[in-house]
Amino acid sequence: MTVMAERELQSDQMSVEEFERIAEFAAKETDDAVRFEFINGRIGVKKVPDGDHNTIVLWLMRQCMQARPDLDLYQGQGLKAEEYREGRARPDAVLVPARHFAGHGEWADPTGVLLVLEVTSYDSDTDRRDRQEKPVAYGAAGIPFYLLVDRDDCTVTLFSDPSPGAGYRTAHKQAFGATLLIPEPVCVEIDTDELKHYVD
Repeated sequence: MTVMAERELQSDQMSVEEFERIAEFAAKETDDAVRFEFINGRIGVKKVPDGDHNTIVLWLMRQCMQARPDLDLYQGQGLKAEEYREGRARPDAVLVPARHFAGHGEWADPTGVLLVLEVTSYDSDTDRRDRQEKPVAYGAAGIPFYLLVDRDDCTVTLFSDPSPGAGYRTAHKQAFGATLLIPEPVCVEIDTDELKHYVD
């Protein structure tokens, strides 16, 4: 990486266009092994998922497909969380009506997104990124639900009632093993017992 790029990474004043150029360069040069996000005016590095992390995403996909075959769960789709300081987020998964992202680019508008999923990673940044910044960014973008699967304390938290510019007004936290109801417009009941097998 060039000295100029390193300076841009450390700057709180980076533009969205500068971020997108750096993120595109990193994805190409590392075969997508490094993924960046731009939230709250700062670049964050999103850790490459481990096997358990990916299995949790597929677990949610199976649950949603069984209950709602009219929905798609995308992995790796970037979202413009622009209402929160011109952010660019790449959730672990995004639940939308079938074929919703057809024709969209790397960074899609969050309009029409029903739910975003994040699974905590075992890194030093997961607290700030997944538990603090992401609820604000996704709620401010008007996404109805944010589901956080927290492998550190073996809980799932469903954030709901988004408030543009502020985040979510409600957070419902349950231990792995509970049944979680995601209400309209998703209308899916999820058995979280299986998640107990995917924590270290």
